[in-house]
Amino acid sequence: MGGERIVFLNGAFVAESNAKLSIFDRGLLFADAVYEGFGVLDSQIVDFEYHIHRLERSCGELAMVSPMDKDELFAALMRLIAENDLAEGFLYLHVTRGEGDRSFFYNDGYKPNVFAFTQGAKFIADDPAPAVKVLTTPDLRWVRRDIKTTNLLAQVMAKQAAHEAGAYEAVMIDDDGFVTEAGSSSFFYIKDKTLIVRPVSNEILHGITRQTMLRVAGEQGIKVDERIYKLDEALTADEAFLTAASIYVLPVSHIDDTKIIDGMPGAFTKALRAGFLKTARAEFYQPS
Repeated sequence: MGGERIVFLNGAFVAESNAKLSIFDRGLLFADAVYEGFGVLDSQIVDFEYHIHRLERSCGELAMVSPMDKDELFAALMRLIAENDLAEGFLYLHVTRGEGDRSFFYNDGYKPNVFAFTQGAKFIADDPAPAVKVLTTPDLRWVRRDIKTTNLLAQVMAKQAAHEAGAYEAVMIDDDGFVTEAGSSSFFYIKDKTLIVRPVSNEILHGITRQTMLRVAGEQGIKVDERIYKLDEALTADEAFLTAASIYVLPVSHIDDTKIIDGMPGAFTKALRAGFLKTARAEFYQPS
């Protein structure tokens, strides 16, 4: 598509160069904002309803007003996909509390600012997924990781360190040596045909792709062990992988300098990726 990308801003569809927000927006001043990232597959939104439930929960935890009715928001995002002629890629939605003079205190008088934009695919969904390297880094985040806020500086630092080391993603380790999750994805490993997964809590984000992948694992008869675990255990993995809306299910070849078996995508990971894509396509949202 030629010309500028079209973005959504507070109900309007505008060229990206014309999309502006005030310097007094609380998202800029305090990271007082929440967001969601959606996969786009076959020009449809993957796991839409689950993402919106999480968005509404994030807004509620911060006493923010949900920006739009679910079906109204779906229609806007689908139009945004069409405006940008996007068949496959990523869609980002951002909601701030609104704008006003800088103050740590907020009240019910703020009007949310809402914007969204599309990006191209990192990996083509139906192509064989490459296995990627990950780098372990300290987990420096705040304690309410279950709220999907735009306060992402710790993740930026972790992912930049991984990038500079030639790795695709960072896997974060807490002060006690336990693996929490990756910088912008969820991390899993498989040992002796069992999928090891950290339970959801305030210590990790409740990943939507994670949630659907675990449903697929159950349908495929894969044994799942929900528990916390230390890095030393993950280093003995038979397979490891990441999940996120922008990558679906992505194999891991190395954790730091440790190669996972032969460094190639494993059979369980490939089956989970194929199963996820099949489920995603079968469950595209249809408004009532």
